[in-house]
Amino acid sequence: MASSKSSQTTRNIIIACLALWSVISLITIVVWATSPDMKGASQCRAELQAMQKKFDDEKAVWAKDRQALEDMVRHGWDNQTILQSRIDQLKDQLRNVNLSLDSCLQESAALRANITSLENEIELHKATEANLTAEISQQQDLIENLSFNLTQTVTELETCTELTKAAKILQTVAEKQKEGCLTNQKNLQKQLAKCQKQTQAEYHGSGSSNDGPPGPTSGIAMVMVICFSLLLVP
Repeated sequence: MASSKSSQTTRNIIIACLALWSVISLITIVVWATSPDMKGASQCRAELQAMQKKFDDEKAVWAKDRQALEDMVRHGWDNQTILQSRIDQLKDQLRNVNLSLDSCLQESAALRANITSLENEIELHKATEANLTAEISQQQDLIENLSFNLTQTVTELETCTELTKAAKILQTVAEKQKEGCLTNQKNLQKQLAKCQKQTQAEYHGSGSSNDGPPGPTSGIAMVMVICFSLLLVP
């Protein structure tokens, strides 16, 4: 609105200047025509016609200039309207840019906060990773010790298994030997009983014929039977 008023005022000033110039020209012509030292009528008429023609020419030029000025003012007004519209558009764009800038600044602050939080989490994860690495090392050492102990245990178990097998074999042999010894013991007991009967019979026979001590042969036989029986008892 201010620019339109300024253009209207400029146009009015130009029109007033042209009108004033026309009035001054007419006054000059009238004063010159009524001056005391008047020239000849024909000369005055000729000069008047020349001046009238000049005035008409200048009036035509003034009309053209006025039209041109009015066109310029109109174009200026149109251009000013376009420029004002463009300025309004630029203002809207600038407002949107400022809003976008504020949003970007807020997002940047949020991102910086997120980056700080992520850096703290990374440091925490690094510390956790270091602790886990130490624990893994300890676990690996423990696993190696357990593997070594397991190897020793397996070796001992295999040794024990072999010893158990050998013990079972020895037990089987011992049981067989025991069975043989028991059989021999029974046989020897039978032989001992038989020998005792024979000894008693011989003792009673010799006693009836001779009252002296028993003969050495029967005593030696009894001692040998008793020694064999003691050796065979498990």
